[in-house]
Amino acid sequence: MSGKTKTGLFFGSFNPIHNGHLMIAGYMVEFTDIAQAWFVVSPHNPLKEKSTLLADHHRLAMANIAVEDDPRFRASNIEFHLPQPSYTIDTLTRLSEKYPEKEFVLIAGSDNLPSFHKWKNYEALLDQYHLYIYPRPDTPPSPFDNHPHVHFTQAPLVEISSSFIRRSISEGKNMSHFLPDKVWKYIQEMHFYK
Repeated sequence: MSGKTKTGLFFGSFNPIHNGHLMIAGYMVEFTDIAQAWFVVSPHNPLKEKSTLLADHHRLAMANIAVEDDPRFRASNIEFHLPQPSYTIDTLTRLSEKYPEKEFVLIAGSDNLPSFHKWKNYEALLDQYHLYIYPRPDTPPSPFDNHPHVHFTQAPLVEISSSFIRRSISEGKNMSHFLPDKVWKYIQEMHFYK
């Protein structure tokens, strides 16, 4: 696979994207062999309760403005155009077909590994792709920890969560230091999470 640009896919609802996400992606492109990180915004799952999930286009807009000044990063809406619910293996297959010049890898938190066997076609996913794992607090060991395609990184432990930010905004807290400036401004202008 030499000659291909190694591109890490960071999946999430990004509701909203915050500095913790950008710190993890920044670590991956600076301290591993990943050249680019794409934030793959997950669409609302029609089978799940919507609750506080903002509309897809707003979450994508925030991801786009968060990364627009950094050529190492990109926001992707690929899953908006795939059947729902979307599965990681299907998204990877579609992206690999669309961008044959790139080698896609997964960026995931260690908290995903204990339940990884529940993912659709997880064996094929592990066989065909590499996972770059960042630490999450209190993650138990998993059977996948020693798999040759699972790479643990020393990324700093980031405990900022989107739910903490949403809850704090609803309580009237100033969360400007937890979010990229333009994302904070967008949230304020749109009166999100109030």
